[in-house]
Amino acid sequence: MRSARQEFPPSAKTLILAVLYFLSMVNTPAANRIAERKLRDREARRAQIISAARRIAELEGWSNVTVRRLSDEISYSQPVLYAHFGSREGILTAVAVEGFAEIGLALEKARKRAKRGNTIESVAAAYLEFAASSPALYEVMFSLSLSVPFDEAATPPELRSAFSQLFELFQGQSSKPEVITELFWAGLHGIAELTRTRRFPRSRQKERVRALVELFTFQTDETVQLVKAR
Repeated sequence: MRSARQEFPPSAKTLILAVLYFLSMVNTPAANRIAERKLRDREARRAQIISAARRIAELEGWSNVTVRRLSDEISYSQPVLYAHFGSREGILTAVAVEGFAEIGLALEKARKRAKRGNTIESVAAAYLEFAASSPALYEVMFSLSLSVPFDEAATPPELRSAFSQLFELFQGQSSKPEVITELFWAGLHGIAELTRTRRFPRSRQKERVRALVELFTFQTDETVQLVKAR
């Protein structure tokens, strides 16, 4: 004989639903805290890996920054490093993007600090100081063959922000401020690279900066006159 299905009285159903709701409210914050802690741990590991890569590169060069070396340096297994970055190039790309964030901040401070003085000279000096003080970082940002997109839809915001600090110097000074900015950037990069590789003696660095600043100050003034004449 089939037994009839047991039915709970309405009061019991209400109590059960209340208990389930209470348990869900208790468990949700706990789950959120666990997820937040995992995210913090992941970000901390990522930062530690990037920091170790930069440290090794500054002391020994980028050729010695390998996944195996990093694994030994920070006591994480190689699969952990691959899980974060996918490859050695992924690690170097992350370092480069971090470098662009740092140079962007340095240029922004220099630009804002020199509002009453020669802004172009202040930014130029800050750019070259960054390149000189962090040669390995500057090298990975510009000289290694990484697949970091420039001036594309996929360009990281850190790169856009750094370029915008240079662009601010010439905005409104030309019909094509992007081109003037690129030429100024090319001049700074050439000086930085030729100095880093010891093709330029450091003894004439101030003269180079003054000459570059004079050239682009003249260029912007001349461009304004040409635009007004049209």
